[in-house]
Amino acid sequence: MSSKAGSSNGVEVTETEPLLRARVPTTGNYGIGRTDGDSDGDVEEVLIQGNTKDLDEENVEDEIIGIPGNSTNSVADVPGEKKRLGAISAAFLIFNRVIGTGIFATPSVILRSSGSVGLSLVLWLIGALVAACGTAVYIELGTGIPRNGGEKNYLEFIYRRPRFLTTCTYAMYAVLVGWSSASTSVFGEYVLHAINPTHTPSTLAVRLISLLAITSAFLLHGSKPGWGLKLQNTLGVFKLLILAGMALSGLAVLAGVPGFHLDDPPKNFEWNTMWKGSLSGGANAFVTGMYNVIWSFIGYSNANYSLSEVKNPVRSMKIAAPLAMISISIVYFLVNIAYFAVVSKEEILGSGRIAAALFFGRLWGPQTERILSGVVAMSILGNILAVLFSMGRVVQELGKEGILPFSSFFASNKPFGAPMAGLFEQWAINSLLVAFVPAGDAYHFMLNLSTYPCSLINMTVSGGLLLLKSSVLKYEWDPPFKSWWFTTCLFFLSNIFLVVAPWIPPARGFQPYETLPYWASNF
Repeated sequence: MSSKAGSSNGVEVTETEPLLRARVPTTGNYGIGRTDGDSDGDVEEVLIQGNTKDLDEENVEDEIIGIPGNSTNSVADVPGEKKRLGAISAAFLIFNRVIGTGIFATPSVILRSSGSVGLSLVLWLIGALVAACGTAVYIELGTGIPRNGGEKNYLEFIYRRPRFLTTCTYAMYAVLVGWSSASTSVFGEYVLHAINPTHTPSTLAVRLISLLAITSAFLLHGSKPGWGLKLQNTLGVFKLLILAGMALSGLAVLAGVPGFHLDDPPKNFEWNTMWKGSLSGGANAFVTGMYNVIWSFIGYSNANYSLSEVKNPVRSMKIAAPLAMISISIVYFLVNIAYFAVVSKEEILGSGRIAAALFFGRLWGPQTERILSGVVAMSILGNILAVLFSMGRVVQELGKEGILPFSSFFASNKPFGAPMAGLFEQWAINSLLVAFVPAGDAYHFMLNLSTYPCSLINMTVSGGLLLLKSSVLKYEWDPPFKSWWFTTCLFFLSNIFLVVAPWIPPARGFQPYETLPYWASNF
C-alpha cells in the first residue's frame, strides 16, 4: 500500500489505496463526511475513491463516496472507531450470523421439498454456490469502500440521484426491521425445552427468557464490547466444534467405526433409493426448497457492517469472508450426510420432528434431546450477538450522516467506546416485537419482516455492481478485489428469484398463515 501527499488550493490529499482521505472545509454538503473526535471544527475528514489528484472545493463533492450523505457539524463530537476486530473475529461475525437454527431444522424441509435424498444434497450444493457468489460480491464492495455501514454505503455510491433517496429508504429498512426478533423469539423455547423437555412452556415464560437474552446481548456489546466479542467468538468455536462432531459421527457410522454401529442402518445412499421421489412435490415444492436453502446461507455480508473497526480491512475481508463461508458450506454438506447416514428418509418425512433431534436420538438415545436443545439455544445466542453487533453500527452510521432524528445521539460512541445508542435502537425494536405482538398470524408476520426486504436490497446492490462493472455508470471503481462477472450475475439472478418466488401460490394444503393471504409472508 503506497502513501503520498499533496495539496491544491489549500486542500490536503493523502492517498491510501483504494481510498483517499481528504481534509476539506465543513461549510459545504460533501457527502459522507466524517469528523474526527479531536477536530477543531473547521475541517472534516472524508473518504474519496480513486487515484491521487488535485482537488478544490468545487469538484470535491463528486469524488466523495456515499453521495448523497450529509456532513454537518451536528456529529462533530463523534470519536473515531477503535480497531478491535481481526480477521478471525470478522470471520466469526459471519459464521454466527449464518448459523442459527437453520442447519438443525431446515434439512427436513429441504428433503420434503425436493422429494429425494440425492436432490436435497444437490440443492445444498447450489445454495453453497450462490453463497460463494454473494460472498465475492460483498468482498468486492467491502474492499472498495471499507467502512461501517455495509449496503448503505454501496447504495449511496451507486444510486446518487435523487439525492437522499437511497439513504432515507435504507434508513427505514435498517432502523424499523427487527433483525433479531425471529432468533430471539425461539431462543426462549429451546432454553425451556432443554430445562424440561416434557413440559410445554407458557408464552409468557418463552418471551421473558427471550427478552433476557437480547437485553444481556445489548448490555454486553454496549458496555463491554471486548467481552461481547470474546463471547461471540467463543460461541462460534462452540458451534463449529458441535457441527464438526456431528459430521464426523455420521461419517463414522458410514465407515463402520466401532461404537457407531446401528442395528438397522438406513439405505439412503444406495443409488436406487437415493434419487427415488425426486420432484414428487412438483415445481412449486422445488422452488420452496431452493428458497429455503439459499436463505440458510444468508449472512455473508455481516462483516461489511463493521469494517471501520476491522484491522487492515481489505486484507481481513479477503481472509475472513471466504474462511467463514467455506467452513459453513463444508459443515452444512457433511452434517446433511450425517443426518442421512443415521436416519432414514421415511422417518424424517413422517415424524414431524427436526432432523437433528432424530439424529441425536437414534445415535445417542432419546435422553440427548435436552442436550440438543441446549446446543441450538447456544447457536441462537451467537446469532443474536452477531446481528446486534453489526446492525447497531449501521444505525450509528446513519446518525453520523444526520439522517436520523437526534443524529448526534445515535452517532456517539459514549460512554463506553461502543455505539450504545445504535445498539439501544435495535434492542428496543426487537424487544417490542418479541414482547407485544400477539401470538398467531400477526406474530409470524412480524418475524418474517426481514426476509423479503433483504432480498430486495441484495438484488439492488448486486444489480448496481453490474452497472459499476459495465460502461453504464461513469464512476471510477477500482477496488483491490474484483468478483467475476459470472459470480455477480448469478448472485443478481438468485436474488431476483428470491424476490419473485414468494409471489407464487403455494402448493395445495400448505399455507404459511391461517387467515392472512400467502403473499403476506413476503413482507
